[in-house]
Amino acid sequence: MIDFRYHLVSLISVFLALAVGIALGAGPLKETIGDTLTGQVDQLRTEKEQLRADLDAATADLDRTEAAMDAVAPSVLDGVLAERRIAVIELADVGPDVLEQVVARLEQSGASVTATVQVTDAWTDPDRLSFRQGLSGTLVEMLDPAPADDAGTGTELAEALVQGLTTPVPTDPDALGENAGIVLELLAGDAGLIEIEGEVTVPADAVVVLAGPTVSVEEVEAETSAQESLEPEDAAAAEDLLEAQLGAAVQIVTAAQERSEGVVVAGGELTEPSLIARLRAGEATLSRISTVEAVNTVVGQVSVPLALGARIGGTVGHYGPSPDATAVMPRRVELPPIVRTAGLALDDAATNDAATNDAATNDAATDPGTSGGGATDPADG
Repeated sequence: MIDFRYHLVSLISVFLALAVGIALGAGPLKETIGDTLTGQVDQLRTEKEQLRADLDAATADLDRTEAAMDAVAPSVLDGVLAERRIAVIELADVGPDVLEQVVARLEQSGASVTATVQVTDAWTDPDRLSFRQGLSGTLVEMLDPAPADDAGTGTELAEALVQGLTTPVPTDPDALGENAGIVLELLAGDAGLIEIEGEVTVPADAVVVLAGPTVSVEEVEAETSAQESLEPEDAAAAEDLLEAQLGAAVQIVTAAQERSEGVVVAGGELTEPSLIARLRAGEATLSRISTVEAVNTVVGQVSVPLALGARIGGTVGHYGPSPDATAVMPRRVELPPIVRTAGLALDDAATNDAATNDAATNDAATDPGTSGGGATDPADG
């Protein structure tokens, strides 16, 4: 049995050990311990200064690269999208500076931006599902071609948005179709599913989709950490909403590819989950939808018109610094002059898309270094 003497001996042992430690620390081991701690502090300070110097050097190199790319961009892009008309669709949080720079690069390539459209949260708000279902039933009546009967509300709305941006008057390829204009008004207006900058009067030939977030990985991770602190039911709802947003984005991108000469999806630094990651992981989209990451950098912004030119020419590519990219940047492609004729049906655009998909598949088969077709000249396909 443990008695009082046992506890007394234990306490004496503890105090004795403490006294011995103090005596050694203040005496024979004082200099050794002090020297060791001082050496470790000096080493940490040196490592910190070296890391800061490395970071400053890397930042300076990046700034020089960005400045060099900015200087050569006008000559690299000149004529890449000559006389093409491009609609820009924004999904999620796209920084205004990113949008401004992408539009500027498109214009440097010879293209004109016919519309800038922001898809709002109402597009996937679960509380407005019934409203969207009713609206899509009205919109389908004005679409040509109409989506399949079992397409679903999301696909119907995506088709409506893209056809609203790309459908011309049957007798005048330079004027937006009457139904197309009405469709855009219905999607905007009281519905509030989209916000349109200015007035859309001219149909687009191709589409650029800007997918947020276009901020740094650190900011994305900070937002993700904040969501992880939510209550389980709130976290599940947030995850379901994100999945719905990604699904809706894929529907819009797919419709844009089917109803135009081509689409390029551009986003920020590659994170998971993101639209670009989803497109690159999808078997049906990897070989069909071109993507550009790091659009918050000059290199990414210059890559957008180059990638769109390549996609119109028949080549699918995925561009950026990540390991799963086809290349860091697309190569310049010379497109033949565009010829618009009255009466070109949207089905013809879809047929052209199928032909370019075959060309992209052939490129991928002949070039083992590409994924879904590398950035090559159209003549190579």
